[in-house]
Amino acid sequence: MKSISKIAVAVTAAIAVGALAGCTSDSPAEGGEAEGPLTVWIMGDSGANFEELVAPWAEESGTEVEVVAVPWDGIDERLTTAVASGSGPDVLQVGLSKLRTFADAGALMPLDDHLEDHPGLAPENFPDGIAGDASAVGGETVSIPWVSDTRVLFTRTDILAENGIDSPPTTWEDLRADAKTLAGRGDGQYGYYIPQWDSPLPVFMTWSNGGDIIDADGNVDFDTPEFAAAVDTYTGLYADGSVPTNADFDQAQGFISGVAPMLISGPYLAATIAGSAPELEGQWTVSAVPAGSDSATSVFAGSNLAVWHNTDQVEQSLDLVEYLSEPATQLEWFDINGELPANVDALADETLLANPLVQVYSEQLADARILPLVPNWDGGVGTDLLTALNSIVLTGADRDQAIQTLISQTEGISVD
Repeated sequence: MKSISKIAVAVTAAIAVGALAGCTSDSPAEGGEAEGPLTVWIMGDSGANFEELVAPWAEESGTEVEVVAVPWDGIDERLTTAVASGSGPDVLQVGLSKLRTFADAGALMPLDDHLEDHPGLAPENFPDGIAGDASAVGGETVSIPWVSDTRVLFTRTDILAENGIDSPPTTWEDLRADAKTLAGRGDGQYGYYIPQWDSPLPVFMTWSNGGDIIDADGNVDFDTPEFAAAVDTYTGLYADGSVPTNADFDQAQGFISGVAPMLISGPYLAATIAGSAPELEGQWTVSAVPAGSDSATSVFAGSNLAVWHNTDQVEQSLDLVEYLSEPATQLEWFDINGELPANVDALADETLLANPLVQVYSEQLADARILPLVPNWDGGVGTDLLTALNSIVLTGADRDQAIQTLISQTEGISVD
């Protein structure tokens, strides 16, 4: 795969978790842009890899980059603190489920007026849908696509074969049957893993049945037969004893050990498996998510890059985002972090597409949708959805009552 050159002199960077580091000032410095580190918030545990990625740009531009690794589950608190204090980073990674929340908080700088001077950020560099629906709020561009992430089905083909299953299931009905078979291997063995924090799963189960959780007027609506069918599948997997119920279950370790030989996750998991368990090469695969009654639609769960609304280093921030949007940079990011590009030229790279796993990801991206951009998905609708489902499968709550509570809680919430 084509890669950018490695630079011997590494960028000066600091990984700070749990503290606001290198925040911007409230206003630009006298006489132009401020000098000093360009602070970047990167989500999850990929801060060290991001340092490696930006080292060439930092060396060439002479700009010091300070990387702040923010845990995914800590971003809400970090955002609240930054907005209240009037300061934040210069550049930040924003998961799509957080985009509306960040935009509504006024944390993101509108970018439309800057696109002409930064052609690498132009919408035509990204696939339709990603460049529009997945990067703008209220018709205003507030972010630039960074990672194309979709969910696919991971299976331990060796374990399936040992239990008389010739190939990965292609429908939710087949997956449920196969999971039950695999759970029958003995105590502590399961067939499938459902993350208790994964709110997109029941949504794309609903899509696969031909339904939606947003009605024709743009309002959240869980009172549909397609969602009810998704609930049947979701709760049925638990009722069959096919899914672990402990909240701290480690999906990567569960898959590698074979305790949970089927699960749905993103391309990053492939890099984890290959790095942690190379001995499993040839014994696992990825395939499209199972189909419901209508389609095998998955979720587009990528993340974007944005510029903090009051950064005092606007041009440096935009230059960095433009560098990160270049095809070569995005291909390098796939090499070192296992996350798919968002740039159309990078996605079409012949070497990238020669990877059989990437072929599956690419095909799934063609049948993937973003979560609805309702206000505060993770802290609102998504949380209410998981609370309802987890109460049914983990504490034995009455199904109908739990779903009715969900419907009532989310009534009137709109994407507008």
